Amino acid sequence: MKTIAAARFKAQCLALLDKVDPEGIVITKHGKPVARLVPVETESASLIGKFKGRIRIRGKILSTGLRWDAES
Repeated sequence: MKTIAAARFKAQCLALLDKVDPEGIVITKHGKPVARLVPVETESASLIGKFKGRIRIRGKILSTGLRWDAES
């Protein structure tokens, strides 16, 4: 895992945000780790729209298919 001093991180913050890998970057102050920069997981975001045109909905999507009476 890559480490970087807080002062250097402050100066290069925007560039580091573009380059951060899945392992992340440890930010240090006076040689001691104080924070870790990691990318946001995007696996679930890549699923949006992935099955468009591949899935068919049969029946009523908002129904359980069971009949019931709320008053009984």
